[in-house]
Amino acid sequence: MFNYIIVGAGSAGCVLAARLTENPNISVCLLEAGGPDNSVFIHAPAGVAAMLPTKINNWAFETIPQQGLNGRKGYQPRGKTLGGCSSTNAMLYVRGNKWDYDNWSALGNNGWSYEEVLPYFKKSEGNEYFSNQYHNQDGPLGVSNATAASNTNDMFIASCQEQGLKHNDDYNGVEQEGCFMYQRTVKNGERCSAAKAFLTPNLSRPNLTVITHALTEKVLFEGKKAVGIRYKKDKQSVDIHCDKEVILSGGAFGSPQVLMLSGVGPKEHLQDKQVPLVHHLAGVGQNLQDHIDYVQTYRVASSDDTFGLSLKGGTSMLKSMFEWKNKRSGKVTSTLAESGAFFSTQENVVAPDAQLVFVPGIVDDHARTVNFGHGYSCHITVLRPDSTGVVKLKSNNPEDPLAIDPKFFDNEKDLELIKRGAKKMRAILESTPFDGIRQKLLFPLEKGDELALEQDIRNRSDTQYHPACTCKMGSENDVMAVVDHELKVHGIKGIRVADASIMPKLVSGNTNAPTIMIGEKAADMILADYEASL
Repeated sequence: MFNYIIVGAGSAGCVLAARLTENPNISVCLLEAGGPDNSVFIHAPAGVAAMLPTKINNWAFETIPQQGLNGRKGYQPRGKTLGGCSSTNAMLYVRGNKWDYDNWSALGNNGWSYEEVLPYFKKSEGNEYFSNQYHNQDGPLGVSNATAASNTNDMFIASCQEQGLKHNDDYNGVEQEGCFMYQRTVKNGERCSAAKAFLTPNLSRPNLTVITHALTEKVLFEGKKAVGIRYKKDKQSVDIHCDKEVILSGGAFGSPQVLMLSGVGPKEHLQDKQVPLVHHLAGVGQNLQDHIDYVQTYRVASSDDTFGLSLKGGTSMLKSMFEWKNKRSGKVTSTLAESGAFFSTQENVVAPDAQLVFVPGIVDDHARTVNFGHGYSCHITVLRPDSTGVVKLKSNNPEDPLAIDPKFFDNEKDLELIKRGAKKMRAILESTPFDGIRQKLLFPLEKGDELALEQDIRNRSDTQYHPACTCKMGSENDVMAVVDHELKVHGIKGIRVADASIMPKLVSGNTNAPTIMIGEKAADMILADYEASL
């Protein structure tokens, strides 16, 4: 018998396991469907290029065919290892915009305004560069500036400035808008995942049990109170119990999946999949929001200063691997996504509505298509999409994949925004600082041809890997809300959700840092309830 069972050792789950077990009287069991985080591809920052297009530490989900993407299936890589997506992502440390959290609060979620969540961002953060009212240098999550970054980033930033964007060193500080070098969750030349920051240092705690390769099958209920978890390991189902709470931290896909498999969700859908109903909750799996993303790439002559498949590039990377192995320095410390910008595509928006991510290499179909040679690429992302999708069960078998439907471009506003952003991005990539290296577009596109641009966007755009909002936080008066402002699931007892799925609206930026923040805040709320129960 444990006090708490946490399902999912991702960005929030690792934080929860560490913070709850700081109290030696609290026992925690942490379940993870993936394996340990001992792969070199995890710890070497540039190893993301090997994991993203493959099933290495990766669920590698697909969406159902997307009408807005000309019938294509989208690709949804998600971390399948200790640390979850924080062990497989591009390590960009981005919090979103102040307005995001003030909006969460305005929607009725007390305690989630920017001023109230900022202390939790700071609590985690161990920033090597910034130390001020917005940042902390003492937290476990290592945050650093780029090392061994390509000189093409200087060209990108100069081009952004040529196109009217100001330079902004700290997009997580006073103001988000501007161009910059990204800060990364990299420490001492290695990825600093949530597992490395929070879990690994505390694995010896006698009150913490971590079980890997454990696929959660369902939450165990007594009436409408959660009392444990059934999981499968080595083809055997195992029941474990807790006397305080079950905490779901399986992410935007995993958490609604576990709820629905357990009989908590839309009644008609569960009946259709022959799942016995425990509690009707219409919003489970609804409200899926994700950052739709479009990439443009320019070829350049072979260069040691970009990543690429060539004899010269291969030789350079081989040397860099030895350097990283011996010194934890060099090109292997690159997160590949190195510089970027936030900007507004139109006037009178509450916050920047578009994000740029610059990569000194060729980016094509999540690195699943091999292109020989060298280049530079840039992503344009719709930050606050109006399109919302849904996650559903395909069957009542926990091992079956989900039916994931982001409904990309279901709302035409997203398409119009990304078109405006793409034009700005192209102007930046064709600005004079790139004149000395720029060759042709990887996917030629006549400038000014609106129809061709729209078709290229529909043909090649896809996720920026930030699905969220499928267990929406909100009041009981909101029929789509799944959890309340304390992340307790409406209508049942002994269970919370703590991960990116609880976001009522998707944040204006990458989701890893916000998910770690959610884990920190959830831990404080859980500990407060624990103390009150004594």
